Amino acid sequence: MLAGVQTAAQDGPMIVTHLLPYHSENTIMRIDRKLLVLGVTLAGTLSVLVAGCGDRQEQPSPPPASTTVGTEIDDTVVTTKVKSALLADPDIKSFDLKVETRKGAVQLSGFVDNQAQVDRALTATRAVEGVKSVENNIALKGGSTTVGNAVDDGIITTKVKSALLADPNVKSLDIAVVTRKGEVQLSGFVNSQDQIDQALDIARKVDGVTNVSNEMSIKK
Repeated sequence: MLAGVQTAAQDGPMIVTHLLPYHSENTIMRIDRKLLVLGVTLAGTLSVLVAGCGDRQEQPSPPPASTTVGTEIDDTVVTTKVKSALLADPDIKSFDLKVETRKGAVQLSGFVDNQAQVDRALTATRAVEGVKSVENNIALKGGSTTVGNAVDDGIITTKVKSALLADPNVKSLDIAVVTRKGEVQLSGFVNSQDQIDQALDIARKVDGVTNVSNEMSIKK
């Protein structure tokens, strides 16, 4: 059945100007409602996506990574290998050389008799697998050491280590201590300049210490 839209002509019969299928108006309304619902749904979805993108952009970037457990284990392995290489060299094995490693950077400290021994220690260290760089903090001995001096230096080293350990602001395990005729050499890696200053002040106050040499570095 067809529904007509009629117009009237003056002094004439009714004329059908357009024919539409039956219920077509209802059908069009239903289609309009569906399109409206679809539009609202799409708008909501886009809003969620935009909000999600905004959240991801506003999230703060993670802080730079410090030394990981894996890196610390690798550094310990490197330190052990360097010590073994130094002990294997007959010209330098008898010297009290300290080895500290931080992210593959090796720091050597202690006292030896001459520059040739310093050079041999550096060469042996650079040849070790995993070593990225070598920092030379080795000092030359001034004159010979007697048995009495050696005993006294051992006592001073122990006292300095104990004093550093007793201070809560100093990570004493990261600081190596070597003593030569009352001269104390501190080396290793610490967190800040304040820790370096504190460690030096503590060492200078220990009985028997005649001088303190700073070979400590700030961690990177």
